[in-house]
Amino acid sequence: MGADVDSLPYTLVNTRPFERAYRRFARKHPELRSAVSKTFDALANNPFAPSLRLHALTGTLAGKQAVSVNYAYRIVLCVEVSDREIILHNIGTHDEVYE
Repeated sequence: MGADVDSLPYTLVNTRPFERAYRRFARKHPELRSAVSKTFDALANNPFAPSLRLHALTGTLAGKQAVSVNYAYRIVLCVEVSDREIILHNIGTHDEVYE
C-alpha cells in the first residue's frame, strides 16, 4: 500500500533573490528565525494550511502567492502542486515584498 499523495511533503526551493533577501532578513531580524523556521516547516507539510494565510498576488506579482510569517512579515512564493515544490522568491515586510 503506497503513501497517500496528499500526505507527502512539499520541497522548498530557494532562488538567488530569496537567498539574498533571507540573509538580509536574518541579519535584521534574528529574533524571527524561529518563526520563519516554523513557517518553512508548515509550508513543507501543507502550504494550504489556514494558519499560513496563503493568498494569490496580483499586479506585477501575478502568478505568485504569499504566506504570513507573522502580522508584519511575508514570504512570496510559487506553489507548484504537480511537482510538490514551493519556489521561494522573497521575504520581508509587507511593503518590501509587495513593491
